[in-house]
Amino acid sequence: MEFKQAAVNARHHIVFLLGLFTALVIAFNIETRDYGRILGNMTFEATEEIPARQSRVLTEEEFEWANTAWAYFENNYQENTGLVNSVDGYPSTTMWDTASYLMGLLAAEKLNIISQSTFELRMEKALQTLARLPLIDGKLPNKAYNTQSIEMVDYQNNPVENGIGWSAIDIGRILVPLNILVWQYPRFNAQVNAVLNHWDVGAMIKDGYLYGSRPLQNGGAEMELVQEGRIGYEEYASKAMSLMGRDVFNAMKYIDYLEMQNIDGVDIPTDLRDPAKFHAHNYVVSESYILDGLEFGADSVSKIFAHRVYKAQENRFERTGVLTAVSEDNVDEAPYFVYNTVFSDGKAWNAITDQGEDASHLKTLSTKAAFGWYALYDTPYTKLLIEDARDLFSKEKGWYSGRYEDDGRVNKAITANTNGIVLESLAYIENGALLSVGVR
Repeated sequence: MEFKQAAVNARHHIVFLLGLFTALVIAFNIETRDYGRILGNMTFEATEEIPARQSRVLTEEEFEWANTAWAYFENNYQENTGLVNSVDGYPSTTMWDTASYLMGLLAAEKLNIISQSTFELRMEKALQTLARLPLIDGKLPNKAYNTQSIEMVDYQNNPVENGIGWSAIDIGRILVPLNILVWQYPRFNAQVNAVLNHWDVGAMIKDGYLYGSRPLQNGGAEMELVQEGRIGYEEYASKAMSLMGRDVFNAMKYIDYLEMQNIDGVDIPTDLRDPAKFHAHNYVVSESYILDGLEFGADSVSKIFAHRVYKAQENRFERTGVLTAVSEDNVDEAPYFVYNTVFSDGKAWNAITDQGEDASHLKTLSTKAAFGWYALYDTPYTKLLIEDARDLFSKEKGWYSGRYEDDGRVNKAITANTNGIVLESLAYIENGALLSVGVR
């Protein structure tokens, strides 16, 4: 009883001491907090100086490279719709590949590869078509379209009345050229507004995350939403949406599912979501980081991550003697599309199909990755990459997708994506980031 009464008598002192202790804990946490975490996001230190390339005028040879890339779009242009085939001679496209065409068109205009009248005619026709596409549930573009009829199709170009769902990542990418038009080519504002008024961009955003759609697994005609995007692609695709005032805060964060993996001596960013549980593979490739740099100029985090992804590839070359520039690419034999990765599904330098099947025999040096890294970084290794890639083209058809590691054969798949990124890369060398505004 004496102790209890003493505690009651001293209660004011105890409350004061507890308050003082709490204040000390808060002060200690403030002094020792990890300043690398800001509002759930992160900052990183570069392990070495990033060898960014300085802008300059293209050489005569580089200008010819750009003309070669444009040949693809001349050959695969559909006059009645203003769209371009995603693969040479194959009348189908996705929103990702249509974005590659529009970015190639913008790059060709900036490099004076095409006349002003050609640029304006083609851009206007493409925008008019995008503003009248049949949509999934009347909301957003299907994953694939016939470039001649603009019917919704599956990936084999078979008509599908209700579509096969939308890809938030693909739609995010096509919003990049639309943003460039708004900022740098205001004469197209009315046409861009018509596209955005036709699409319900908000339908693919939920609680700040990106959602794709797909048919219900029981075979019904209705669609279900599925969270879409993995580290690298997710942050890239959400950037253009943020410029439109959309809440994509969670999609732009790196921290939620980030896991660093040491690959060839470099800690690279990977996505820790289990492919078996989330039904989506977590590819670490060059493309998302290259596009982020070429188009947005990168941010304080993606700039570091991009260099690490590049550096791991340079280190693999030094370890094995195999020139390495990996990305997702079409290939000229079955299964016709392969993800050549720095890391995916728990393995370094994994090459897999979109179904997760091994495709190691189809590892390639990717032409678009070689051009992208060459545009972003000025290093002896990027010179080696471009030296190896410089002959991977058909003067009449455009740039091939790459070269197989196993036997050195040319991967003769020719696509809008490869040729669009080649043009973007060359435009970056001359003008810097394509979406930069107010740069002098």
